[in-house]
Amino acid sequence: MNLTSDNGISWTVRAVAGQVPDAHQALLTAPIAATVPGEVHTDLLAAGVIPDPFDGANEGALHWIGRTSWAYRTTFDWAPDGHAVQELVAEGLDTAATVTLNGSEIAKTWNQHRSYRFDVTALLVAGSNELVIEFAGPVATANEIAEQSGRWPHTNLHPYNAIRKMASNFGWDWGPDVATAGIWKPIRIASWTGVRIDSVRPLAGLDGSNGTLDAKVALAWAEGFSAEATIRVEIGTVSNEVIVAAGTTEASIQAAVADVNKWWPRGHGEQPLYDVAVSLSAGEQTDGWTGRVGFRTITIDVAPDEHGGPFVLSVNGKPVFVRGANWIPDDAFVTRLDRSTYERSITDAVDADMNLLRVWGGGIYETDDFYDVCDELGVLVWQDFLFACAAYSEDEPLRSEVEAEAREAVARLSKHASLAVWNGNNENIWGYVEWGWRQPLAGRTWGEGYYFDLLPKIVAELDPRTPYSPGSPYSYDHFIHPNDERNGTMHVWDVWNQVDYSTYRKYKPRFVSEFGFQGPPAWSTLTSVVHDQPLDPYGEQMLVHQKAFEGNFKLERGLGEHLPVWKNIDDWHWTTQLNQARAVAYGIEHWRSLFPLNTGTIVWQLNDNWPVISWAAVDGHGHRKPLWYALKHAYADRLLTVQPRDHELVVAGHNDTDSTWSTSITVARRSTTAGGAVLAQERFALEVGARSAVLNTLPESLTKAGDPTTEYLEVRGADGSAAYWYFVEDTALQLSGDAYTATVNATGDGYDVTVTATALAKDLALFPDRLDAAAKVDSGLITLSAGESHTFHVTGAAAPAEVGVPVLRSANDLVA
Repeated sequence: MNLTSDNGISWTVRAVAGQVPDAHQALLTAPIAATVPGEVHTDLLAAGVIPDPFDGANEGALHWIGRTSWAYRTTFDWAPDGHAVQELVAEGLDTAATVTLNGSEIAKTWNQHRSYRFDVTALLVAGSNELVIEFAGPVATANEIAEQSGRWPHTNLHPYNAIRKMASNFGWDWGPDVATAGIWKPIRIASWTGVRIDSVRPLAGLDGSNGTLDAKVALAWAEGFSAEATIRVEIGTVSNEVIVAAGTTEASIQAAVADVNKWWPRGHGEQPLYDVAVSLSAGEQTDGWTGRVGFRTITIDVAPDEHGGPFVLSVNGKPVFVRGANWIPDDAFVTRLDRSTYERSITDAVDADMNLLRVWGGGIYETDDFYDVCDELGVLVWQDFLFACAAYSEDEPLRSEVEAEAREAVARLSKHASLAVWNGNNENIWGYVEWGWRQPLAGRTWGEGYYFDLLPKIVAELDPRTPYSPGSPYSYDHFIHPNDERNGTMHVWDVWNQVDYSTYRKYKPRFVSEFGFQGPPAWSTLTSVVHDQPLDPYGEQMLVHQKAFEGNFKLERGLGEHLPVWKNIDDWHWTTQLNQARAVAYGIEHWRSLFPLNTGTIVWQLNDNWPVISWAAVDGHGHRKPLWYALKHAYADRLLTVQPRDHELVVAGHNDTDSTWSTSITVARRSTTAGGAVLAQERFALEVGARSAVLNTLPESLTKAGDPTTEYLEVRGADGSAAYWYFVEDTALQLSGDAYTATVNATGDGYDVTVTATALAKDLALFPDRLDAAAKVDSGLITLSAGESHTFHVTGAAAPAEVGVPVLRSANDLVA
């Protein structure tokens, strides 16, 4: 019996105690309608009690919600159904909850990341039943526990590491402080007799060309039930079954699929998925489970080599160059997410030629919808366990909660073909070594036992087919600094925080699992929530939507000599968006040119959870920022880039496909001015083997500019590939302010904007959302030499008569 709102069950919520403002004292006595699954913020918003927490400066004015206790209540009719066992199954309670049925307290919980089953057989009554779940204020609870048990080091304001709740819900350097409470996943009464299936782990692997399935079926038995049970597994046309004695807690059933179609990540093959059905029968009792699997093997090679220690992820024995992004919860209020929102956001990754998403440890174990879409689209998933940027106690009761949630998460996600890595934590090993934690810890535990003992044992037991990594970053040796570029995974954060993005070229990392640079969201997104008059980078509401320490100052400092300081707010918006895109592309192109020394990058970050100035490539309203278009270029299957090497310039070609890349390359040194005169030109044949890279040194006739301020290199492949090199930064580059013209033509689904260049037009970008927030554009950051044209296609909006600044932008109009 589902006790959710969509099943017709009516819920209410009211404030119980806490920091309720005078204007909202009625919430203490007058409940409002609630939605389950849901969160108190979204219930208050739906009832018109509070304004949008994302708008203006509302976030701070609503902090009282996370410091208040809330009670959810419903009544439901129940009639005896003949089953011996009745359980209340709560798939997710956020977070410190007291559960009461018909006046009797069932349990107290304090872990958002796990489910609960409570035997309520003796408490249910025929007719009306009352269920009340009271949630203590999460901020108050975290502070109370931290004071009682002793504070462990953490980042940000609140002691999120004291309680097993989504860390970023307490606020992060990109996210709002909207600490929620509520029944955030489905809740139901489960009725059964004798025996039921508790969980299924269908571990799919390969044995040569054959698929192997080892279905681990966990069973729960009613007390006194003595019949044996038959468990049957079906996959395709293959089936097998076993008979187990009463009381058996887990059964293992094997099946083999001959000549199986292997599952591959995108860019390496197809993603066939096989339906699996598990059925149980014991006398008259039956139960069942269904799911899908893909047959693959995944390994990680970190064995020392002549350069240090690699990080090579291989699928089905084939190394995969990782082109990825970090994933955060896709909405600060996660109950608003569904399969369609996941599909949209994961498609943003696929369309940018990404093949991996890292589910970061300050978020949640996502719903199966997320992993299902990744299975279908061939996107590998690096799954952090939920520990981020903090020390964590290994004492009870926290340790038991960590083990329970980890076991449930591994068991649930083990069926997914896309699951490629289990990772112990985000930055906690690095934090222990370098962030000054040891003194305040004073010898107390900090999480080491989780990352090097408990979690790897759980993975080895429950999902042995998937590799485990203790943390990110990590060098895979206790005696090497965890963030050493020569070994394992690296996070590069001195760029953005302290130094210019040109520093990326000083690093030769084996694998980069975090790096990034900030930029504002789309103009329509920003101005939908920031209403400062006049708009200013340091305005009150603007800074509410900038969570990074000195974030907008770092945006300004980060321009360096790359771009001029803005003249107005429109230029600030475009300049900082462009600088973000260039910074990230600069790093990726350099690291790809190091292949095979470097085996991948995971940019911070793909998505936002609200409208904010951040590192995201796609903003909180789903608009693709200029960074997204830079990523689409830098993450292309085949990349051309010009890089400095040993006081020379080389054309680097990285071919991340299974076929040889052969094309004719023309390199021209050209004038930036009208006509774009060719000053020198050379041609060569580019031949790059499958999954390989080559470097081609350019001659001095091309690399020695007569006037660096008016010349650039244009690299063109006969196949349409392209790259550029500039001898000076844009602040010194001579770019014409009238280097291009634009025409607008209506189409059936929107309009086209065709731009034609008469001189170098650098980094052209179209922002149709400035005219209509619903508009989307298909391309961005286009560079044209004199005589070239490009057509931007816009959907979702009617055609304007013409476009110009600030809708059509380029580097030219910043520096001309």
